[in-house]
Amino acid sequence: MREADLFQESLDHIETYEKQICDKLLVEEIKGEMLLKLGRLKEASEVFKNLIDRNAENWCYYEGLEKALQLSTLEERLQIYEEISKQHPRAISPRRLPLNLVPGEKFRELVDKFLRANFSKGCPPLFTTLKSLYYNAEKISIIQELVTNYEASLKTCDFFSPYENGEKEPPTTLLWVQHFLAQHFDKLGQYSLALDYINAAIASTPTLIELFYMKAKIYKHIGNLKEAAKWMDEAQSLDTADRFVNSKCAKYMLRANMIKEAEEMCSKFTREGISAMENLNEMQCMWFQTECILAYQRLGRYGDALKKCHEVERDLLCSQPLSSLSSQDTCSHIEYLVQHSGWSAALSFQMDNRRKRATNAPLRQSSAALRCGVNRHHCSHADAVESHRHRSQHFFEITDDQFDFHTYCMRKMTLGAYVDLLRLEDKLRRHAFYFKAARSAIEIYLKLYDNPLTNESEQQEINAENLSAKELKKMLSKQRRAQKKAKLEEERKHAERERQQKNQKKKRDEEEEEASGLKEELIPEKLERTENPLQEAIKFLIPLKNLVADNIDTHLLAFEIYFRKVSNHSNLPDIVSKVLSQEMQKIFVNKDLESFNEDFLKHNATSLQHLLSGAKMMYFLDKSRQEKAITIATRLDETVKDKNVKTLIKVSEALLDGSFGNCNSQYEEYRMACHNLLPFTSAFLPGGNEVNSHTVALNHTANYNVLVNEI
Repeated sequence: MREADLFQESLDHIETYEKQICDKLLVEEIKGEMLLKLGRLKEASEVFKNLIDRNAENWCYYEGLEKALQLSTLEERLQIYEEISKQHPRAISPRRLPLNLVPGEKFRELVDKFLRANFSKGCPPLFTTLKSLYYNAEKISIIQELVTNYEASLKTCDFFSPYENGEKEPPTTLLWVQHFLAQHFDKLGQYSLALDYINAAIASTPTLIELFYMKAKIYKHIGNLKEAAKWMDEAQSLDTADRFVNSKCAKYMLRANMIKEAEEMCSKFTREGISAMENLNEMQCMWFQTECILAYQRLGRYGDALKKCHEVERDLLCSQPLSSLSSQDTCSHIEYLVQHSGWSAALSFQMDNRRKRATNAPLRQSSAALRCGVNRHHCSHADAVESHRHRSQHFFEITDDQFDFHTYCMRKMTLGAYVDLLRLEDKLRRHAFYFKAARSAIEIYLKLYDNPLTNESEQQEINAENLSAKELKKMLSKQRRAQKKAKLEEERKHAERERQQKNQKKKRDEEEEEASGLKEELIPEKLERTENPLQEAIKFLIPLKNLVADNIDTHLLAFEIYFRKVSNHSNLPDIVSKVLSQEMQKIFVNKDLESFNEDFLKHNATSLQHLLSGAKMMYFLDKSRQEKAITIATRLDETVKDKNVKTLIKVSEALLDGSFGNCNSQYEEYRMACHNLLPFTSAFLPGGNEVNSHTVALNHTANYNVLVNEI
């Protein structure tokens, strides 16, 4: 009734059955919402006041109260918050929310009281509470002035101000002030100052986890991921029973491409008798899998990355909320299975759906879709059936589990939470974890299409022809050592697999045995040497086109695939050519490409990201303008605003990946300039350092789509 805008009927219903409803909080929230909708403002204000008395930290209640009271002036709004603060002296929200409203000296007065109270009390998330104010330069300046004065005064006299008298502040107050300042300057990109403050705090209290956590975070923002992982490991060592810090440490290690170390870190909280990687995969720990994908991708281990991509795909496919699908969604799933797993999987799904749901309309539509899909896709996708049968099996197993759960919810009559669950399940198809995995898989397949992996033996023969006898002997010796190492590694993996098999459940029913027979092992070497990379990329693209069509990256990835797939771009259907001509006319407005790009550069002269894109296009259109294009992309003067770590690394990547042709000397000059600007960033360290800057620069930001064609 609420969703149908039947507000009076909804209010009457909730009041009639109020005594029978156990969730009293939800009842009051619905009543407040409905009274507001009906314009019964006095009654609504009483409801929201009662809700604030119940939970004074819920910002939504204050918003509802302001609407009900129809407060028009700033003074009236501040008065309400002051009254609530007196009624709830320990509540933070009635003191924090006015900071969003007031400017200038009034803001200084209120934030001064707010900061002092929280510093004295020792409130670690204080900066997080105030971070949303950092869009306003004036408020940032006031906060910085106040807190730096606190720090100077606390060092000399243990007061927030040297003009105060009374009880001195405890030593921990200075500690939290320094912790706040480290976060403040880190937010502003002043990393040297942030490190100075966090190092001072650590020197005074070297046993506080939050300090090491913050230091790791600063190094992450600087771009030195190895150092960030080191300090996060230090934080983890202070409390090895803290699972959150353990997971953060593992994530930082993966960002630094320390995959083995991350697995060992996670093993502290995984099941004994099984490898951490296997257990995390079994538990569908997708943040770990997606970070592993990106790490393998940065290291150039494309087979291992693709294996993880397929594992994530299985997990998300398994989590698909079939029981909550509408008839249209069911039809879409049938189409998806036909395209992605073959017609046999779609037929199995339809039969399972018929058996479980016993609903008529969706089945009639899905049957029609299946009949059309089988005829249309049988030949073109028959080769995909075997390679994806295991996904369908996982799909059906989770479906069975979900049906049991749906029956349980209906029996227990938790219908409100049940509806929320169904809506959440609908959104699982758009889950960010799947998008990250699919994007990485597509990027890797595109790279494998552009630069296919050469046969190892053939490459060795080519190298051997150009080597002297001494060099050849050295190479053969190196190969023997590598083969021996690989053999030992294979033996270790074999022993690990045997051990895992022994620890598996001994009793399985016939259905589980059948299901295990359908699963196909994912072999990295086979995945990275696929015969048709573009076709494999399309399999990951299809669900993105169907379910994440509102994300521009989906269409950019689709362009990259089909741009390579279509051999003759001029031989397009007439209707397609006509649409393209019409739309391009609207974009370019009678300008040629060079003029359009020049205007783009002029209008975005202070944005480094825009300058990089325009410079790439300049070189793409005219190779003779390489020097000018590089000069534009490598600008570091004061007028350029977004000189942050990520953007600078993207420029260095472009200088190395061929976007500007061969420009090694210009890259070295740019690296030195960036090193002077960001001395702690590992991507810009000198080549003699233990960190190879070229490798780091190329592998540092794989999560940015460097494959998008600048056209």
